[in-house]
Amino acid sequence: MTKLSRSWTLARTVWAMLLVAFSALLFAPPALSQGLVDAMRGPTPIPEQTKPPPIFPTENKDVRRTRNFAMQPPTIPHTIEGYQVDKEFNRCMFCHARTRTQETGAIPVSITHYQDRNGNMLADVSPRRYFCTQCHVAQADAKPLIGNNFVDVEQLLKRKPGVLGSTK
Repeated sequence: MTKLSRSWTLARTVWAMLLVAFSALLFAPPALSQGLVDAMRGPTPIPEQTKPPPIFPTENKDVRRTRNFAMQPPTIPHTIEGYQVDKEFNRCMFCHARTRTQETGAIPVSITHYQDRNGNMLADVSPRRYFCTQCHVAQADAKPLIGNNFVDVEQLLKRKPGVLGSTK
């Protein structure tokens, strides 16, 4: 009997492993191949459509909320469903533009929205401030997904010394 070379033995081993892997795929029960699940989709198999989560109703109270920290953008106190905000038109500016607020009763956008990044005043809203919802958000009437122990700076400064999180 002749001794096989090392490269021939390696080739036979690789072929044997490929044959076993192919056989496992070929003869796998269909339930295993159809039962693939993506963690983000939950128990819904990949080829099937998932049921979207419910959309909570947006608050529509038109009440200004207190801001929790300095320079926090104000939240949107009304629904914006169906608002067109794209490069052609900004529905928010229909009411909140400085030239329209007396007529509409809306709060005008801050003067900072009319400045470029160097502080120069512009005739119209700066392109970097044009898409309102990149900073301002409408509020949904939904329970929080996680707990929140946020304390605003005013409350933090009022805490007595020795209390967790006090500044003194």
